[in-house]
Amino acid sequence: MAARNLHGHVVQVLGQRIVSGAIKQGEVLPPEATMAEDMDVSRTSLREAMKVLSAKGLVEARPKVGTRVRDARFWNQLDADVLAWRCASMPTSDFVQKLSEMREIIEPAAAASAARHRSVTQLKRMQQAFDAMEASHDPESWTTADIDFHEAILAATGNELLISLFSVIETALSSYFTMSALSAVNFKYSLPQHRMVLQAIRDKDAEAAHKAMLKVISDTKENLSNKRRKA
Repeated sequence: MAARNLHGHVVQVLGQRIVSGAIKQGEVLPPEATMAEDMDVSRTSLREAMKVLSAKGLVEARPKVGTRVRDARFWNQLDADVLAWRCASMPTSDFVQKLSEMREIIEPAAAASAARHRSVTQLKRMQQAFDAMEASHDPESWTTADIDFHEAILAATGNELLISLFSVIETALSSYFTMSALSAVNFKYSLPQHRMVLQAIRDKDAEAAHKAMLKVISDTKENLSNKRRKA
């Protein structure tokens, strides 16, 4: 367990440095012995960490060259760790813009699909998540319930690819929802819009569900944009 924790720590430290640009693309990393000493880990832990980073597309080992940081186009951008590191290092304005654009492409269509395909059990799960949002007393509990609500909608599409995609972007969405909740005077400001999404899905009205979800996303984006302008 200790060894796994050590190499996991190395993965996190080096991954964050690479994705943030602290270690530049194309840069050759120091020799193994030097890095192991600097990070106070064994060479075995360092090698295991490098295997993980290589699998994520961040580094590659070349004979007579050493381990080099790959260009960002080769990174596995949908890897949960890579995505989390990018979100953490990305300027807030870029993070909001890019994630909002991704949500606008995916979530309204998913809400429409959920309205067409949802089962009674899936609708019940959405209702439970909505009730938890309504009952939340702080931004943290709100964010947890909000994530559950959107996950329930994607699950109701019956599309395994969309469901898998949510598991990948969940960390980014959690950060996004938390930022929005903390920046609002009333963190429940979007509850009426979420209620409209739920009602449209309950009514199996795909068009209304699409419009309501687009409204949820645009309101969140506007809330975060207004917060930045006031800062």
